[in-house]
Amino acid sequence: MKKEKKIKKKHHNNLSTGFINITHHGYAFVHINEYDKDIFIPKNKTNRALEGDLVKIRFSYKNRRKIEGEVLKIIKRKTKQFIGILKFNVQYNDKYGIVYNNNLHVDILIPIKKLKKCYNNNKVLVEIISWPKKLKNPLGKIVKTFGISGEYKTEICSLLEEYGISYQFSKKVKNEAHEIFSKSILDLSFRKDMRHINTFTIDPLDAKDFDDALSIRKLNYNTWEIGIHISDVSHYIREGSLLDQEAYSRATSVYLVGEVIPMLPEILSNNLCSLQPEKDKLSFSYVFNIDKKGKILKNWFGKTIIRSNRKFTYDEVQYIIDQKKGDYYEDIYALFLFSKILIQGRLKNGSIYLEKMEVKFHLDDKNNPTSLYLKKNNDAHRLIEEFMLLTNRKVSEFVSLNFNGSPSNKLYIYRIHDKPDLQKIFFLKKIIEPLGYSLDLKNLKTSINNLIKKIKGKPEQNMIENLILRAMSKAKYSTKNIGHYGLSFIYYSHFTSPIRRYSDIIAHRLLYYYLTNNNKNEKYKLKTTEFYEKQSQYCNDKERLATDIEREFIKYTQVKYIRKFIGKEFDGVITGFTDWSVYIDLLIFQTEGMVKLRDIKEDSYILNLNNYSIIGKKKKKIYHLGDKIKVKLINVNIEKKQIILDWINNI
Repeated sequence: MKKEKKIKKKHHNNLSTGFINITHHGYAFVHINEYDKDIFIPKNKTNRALEGDLVKIRFSYKNRRKIEGEVLKIIKRKTKQFIGILKFNVQYNDKYGIVYNNNLHVDILIPIKKLKKCYNNNKVLVEIISWPKKLKNPLGKIVKTFGISGEYKTEICSLLEEYGISYQFSKKVKNEAHEIFSKSILDLSFRKDMRHINTFTIDPLDAKDFDDALSIRKLNYNTWEIGIHISDVSHYIREGSLLDQEAYSRATSVYLVGEVIPMLPEILSNNLCSLQPEKDKLSFSYVFNIDKKGKILKNWFGKTIIRSNRKFTYDEVQYIIDQKKGDYYEDIYALFLFSKILIQGRLKNGSIYLEKMEVKFHLDDKNNPTSLYLKKNNDAHRLIEEFMLLTNRKVSEFVSLNFNGSPSNKLYIYRIHDKPDLQKIFFLKKIIEPLGYSLDLKNLKTSINNLIKKIKGKPEQNMIENLILRAMSKAKYSTKNIGHYGLSFIYYSHFTSPIRRYSDIIAHRLLYYYLTNNNKNEKYKLKTTEFYEKQSQYCNDKERLATDIEREFIKYTQVKYIRKFIGKEFDGVITGFTDWSVYIDLLIFQTEGMVKLRDIKEDSYILNLNNYSIIGKKKKKIYHLGDKIKVKLINVNIEKKQIILDWINNI
């Protein structure tokens, strides 16, 4: 009550500003900082506002608990441009075409006379030009047409447009890349020549940009020298150049199903910087001596020149490990044994060992999905992963610590990972307990690792792994080191993928600066902490954006693939509830579908207050998260990326 009185006193006219959130039904909510609950805006009082707009509102108290308001003015539109599907509809007497957008509560009208080159079901970028008071809908104009909705190229181009990512590089950027390529000279004066040592890359079958290579040689009966060689991208990309600005702008490559939107032009990412076999290549390397017990005896960091003997795929290396024979068998098997020692050490130190299966697709010549499969890491994947983790950790330690182990206080860019959200951990605990699992909150990491082992191969595995991931904090970049919780590393950075991550280019530049003893003749000059922190935060934002795009495009591909199974029955696991629907994980597809509560015929179900279950009004039967269900696929919506299911019964 005291808080409400303060608000009334401060807003004597009950006026405020905030961002509006409009539901598909047309009513809305506005959040104002001074009040805990959002202000409810009725459908007829949104005053032509659109989702996300900054608005001025007037509100009044209907009673002690309920506040209702109206939009007086739109201070600033969130955006005037939207991507949607163009439809020609007789509802508007052939005067207008309409553009439908998932996130808008109204359609945008386009005068028919301005739609001569557009077709029904085209995906378009539309701009709102006006919203006359006499019309229920805003008027717009078509800015760009992407093609027929649902088609592969259409969905890629419209998705990239929506997230503000360029599909192609500008002519100026391409010209600069070609100039670097044509002028590239292998300067060996300051590089360690490692071309005589057995070196190879291990990557997916379809990989074109080879960031990393491994070298190994046996020095004596007890000692090996291992080199992790990372493409020396920072040698070619001069800070402040047009190419550098473009790479920073993108900050990361985006990996879509069947397509890569690279951070660097392909002449660099797939050619000059890529550590291709049987070619002399410039690299930035971590070279160390290790004994047969896995103890690292000596470290070296510096610029090198290498020559990869062979390009391996993960499957080829896995075959060599399994069969104990093949090209470079002794070298590969030695690396495999060392990787196992590294994994054991990491787990002993408290690292969380979560390996999520990835959904992959086979595509036909028109990029339509023909089959879906789940990719799981094998020993070959883990071999590479462990040496990359080791490199990222050792580079970070080298910069951050003096020779005596004391902090150096040198500026660097870290990959940090905070402790998990306790509320989400409690939520996870409550969900898994009815399924027969437990969590020891006092020994959380070990307990999570034990949980991961126990759910392996169980129907609820995917759901619980997703809950574990959601409970974890998001790893990010920062100059302020707090360590990496998930890996149990005190110092950790990203260094091993400079072709596809700008953060790694920053790490390379800083490491080279420290290695050259702050040589005044070097081109690279150290900036302020604020400069690198700003770059770190920008890389975080772009990484989240890329992750969202990748997930959205995977969902589109899943939905497109699954539609061929309409009418078929599947086993599923309940993964979520809302007031009106149940979400089901379709086990063989590893994706969620939805059943509307009102469509469950066996009873009338309502959501329990804790949101973890539903209960039937008549039979009082309860369904929990993790329960196994039989469902039928009845429809898909590619635009909304929705899978609609029919509830058959529990398994």
